[in-house]
Amino acid sequence: MDALDEIDRLILSELQRDGRLTNQDLADRVGLSPSPCLRRVRRLEEAGVISGYRAVVSPKAVDLEITAFVRLRLASHEGATVDAVEERLRAIPSIVEAHLLAGDWDYLVRIVTPTFEAYERLLREHLRAIPSLSSIDTTFAFGVTKPLSPLPVGGARSSDSH
Repeated sequence: MDALDEIDRLILSELQRDGRLTNQDLADRVGLSPSPCLRRVRRLEEAGVISGYRAVVSPKAVDLEITAFVRLRLASHEGATVDAVEERLRAIPSIVEAHLLAGDWDYLVRIVTPTFEAYERLLREHLRAIPSLSSIDTTFAFGVTKPLSPLPVGGARSSDSH
């Protein structure tokens, strides 16, 4: 895909704020007529710039009161070991994010559970059962000072607060 232009960036900014915008509303916000706007959105989707649409669910509303950030260190970095660890991490539903790191730790994962007891069970039954983990370090979050936010893709309106 060619470089994103200002209109593409406006489209991305608006869709990140509200993925349920109608094409007409989106077109109005970015200054296009509906047909070219829809073509651009489809092009962004096909190119993988827009990788999906989803609802943002409040963890507390679904009884997920505990958020833990867990750093993991591997004992071995052999390819098959790394693949097996990553496959295990992806298979645990309570792990909602997993990032490969550079530095002292190999992974940072975000885990949500309803209780501390549920986190302890997950730690004992799932994380500690992953072969080749040499260290697990947990930090619990007591609040959110900035929730998941749109990516700063630019565009004239990207700093506006709608």
